[in-house]
Amino acid sequence: MKLIPLPAFSDNYLWLLHDEAGQALVVDPGDAAPVQDALQRLGACPTLGVDSEKAPQRDQFLPDSPPHSGTMGQEDGKKWAAAAHSQPTIPKSDRLLGLQLRAILVTHHHPDHVGGVAALRDATGAQVYGPARETVPEPLVRLQQGDTVEVLGLRFAVLDVPGHTAGHIAFFAPEAEGGPLLFCGDTLFSGGCGRLFEGTPAQMLASLDQLAALPDATRVCCAHEYTLSNLKFARAVEPDNQALRDYQQRCEDLRAQGLPTLPSTIALERAINPFLRTREAAVAAAAQRHDPAVNPADPVAVLAALRAWKNGFQ
Repeated sequence: MKLIPLPAFSDNYLWLLHDEAGQALVVDPGDAAPVQDALQRLGACPTLGVDSEKAPQRDQFLPDSPPHSGTMGQEDGKKWAAAAHSQPTIPKSDRLLGLQLRAILVTHHHPDHVGGVAALRDATGAQVYGPARETVPEPLVRLQQGDTVEVLGLRFAVLDVPGHTAGHIAFFAPEAEGGPLLFCGDTLFSGGCGRLFEGTPAQMLASLDQLAALPDATRVCCAHEYTLSNLKFARAVEPDNQALRDYQQRCEDLRAQGLPTLPSTIALERAINPFLRTREAAVAAAAQRHDPAVNPADPVAVLAALRAWKNGFQ
């Protein structure tokens, strides 16, 4: 199995997974074009997973503007709305002579996650799977906690992870080749979490607790390259966290080479991500210093304070 983050927009990753037989799935395709290109290119050398002559260049990975932790301001909303309504129809003559797209997994309804779904589905016949309680382009198989999806020989468990949106889901494959695999959309980021557009701090805490309980080796495939800005905030919360310092240096080195910082792992996130560490004394104390009204013994209040702090953090 080859796992590939396809850059899109300024900081999205569209995760592509394919097997040696040339069968593929994609997660949260907000833009059809990068996926179409990858399906055609990668099919020529499926054992390598990437065509070295056409590999993404450094500036394809670097965001056009500074990363942020799940923000969706007015201009972002306009950009994503435009993307959702302007995806080109893929001509039949170009219909994917390389990898065959079998499934499209959708975690939530934001346009930068669903904008390319219809074009890819119509071109390939791929089955779309998405959240039961959100507006996603039809037709699709609607899913919720306890459901499973079988594709590419993998069984994905569906997890309800509301907070960023009300009906957000994640896909977890415990027996994936190379280690357990988590596609978590905009719920969990490396070093951070998504903004609370539709959910509550209590919902987000429960969602993050559920993800934090997954096996240590679980690969965390987030939908955005927000790691450096998240780690800058995390260092403000826990300046004495040595694991966090080491990880920040590693991520800075990766980005300097034009490489993704993702996937992360659950074990790493438990060690460095303040939003998974709301019950740690140092994190709770930092939240209280920022907002004296916070009860440091209440992890919901700590998470709410951290999220409000991060929203305005520079």
